[in-house]
Amino acid sequence: MSVATTAVSRAAVRIPPTVVLSFLVVAIVLLWSLVPGLFTSQDPAVGVPADKFAAPGAAHWFGTDQLGRDLYSRVVHGTASSVSSALVAIGIGVVAGGLIGLIAGFAGRWADTVLGRLVDVLLAIPEFLLAVIIVSSLGFRTINAAVATGISAVGVFARVMRAEVIKTRRAVFVEASYLQGGSRWHILLRHVLPNASRSLLALAVLQFGLSILLIASLAFLGYGDPPPASDWGLLISVGKDYPLAPWLIYAPALVMIATVLSVNRISRWLRKTD
Repeated sequence: MSVATTAVSRAAVRIPPTVVLSFLVVAIVLLWSLVPGLFTSQDPAVGVPADKFAAPGAAHWFGTDQLGRDLYSRVVHGTASSVSSALVAIGIGVVAGGLIGLIAGFAGRWADTVLGRLVDVLLAIPEFLLAVIIVSSLGFRTINAAVATGISAVGVFARVMRAEVIKTRRAVFVEASYLQGGSRWHILLRHVLPNASRSLLALAVLQFGLSILLIASLAFLGYGDPPPASDWGLLISVGKDYPLAPWLIYAPALVMIATVLSVNRISRWLRKTD
């Protein structure tokens, strides 16, 4: 057996079963969002009135809603909106927060002072409250909820990035690069940015799960797309009005919980292996 094969085998053994299961859950959710037609042939917006409030079974895995629509199909098709919105939020948080933290940590002095106070203000306001304020000013749509969630996460990414930049800037190899005549731009792009940004990966994965919860909470309160949209939070919001059909709440809630817990488990594993 070659050395490369042995290394791969040992790496595979080191991955805990819970992490493998978490990757499997996340992979299924991503496939739901990309190709929902492969997992269900039911139309999420069209139902059969005679089948309304059907309990979960072979014909309808998650049951049906008040209009006879297949709940499994609605959950699967609603995954695209929930996942894409969370990805938009993470993109905003990583780019904006990472840039702020990079400038503050590398430039220092007045830039660190000004940007540091901005980050303090963002962190002083609870994320959910800040998201509600922003989405209220932008309009009640899922994409606006994603933007609001991303802005509310900027402070977290900026604080982590700033700390990593400062730690990397003081490293021995960075000092050696300065002594060899390296310019500030060379050191920033060649040494500081690649090393400091690695810590953002685990944070981005963790924040992805939190973004799903936050966007679902906004949709639950009516700050997302209106029906017949099938965002997970909206499905739970509609289902709470029908206590005699508890599967309307349990099905989307369990899918969302499984997704968030899997993402959090992967994030913890990434932090340990960093």
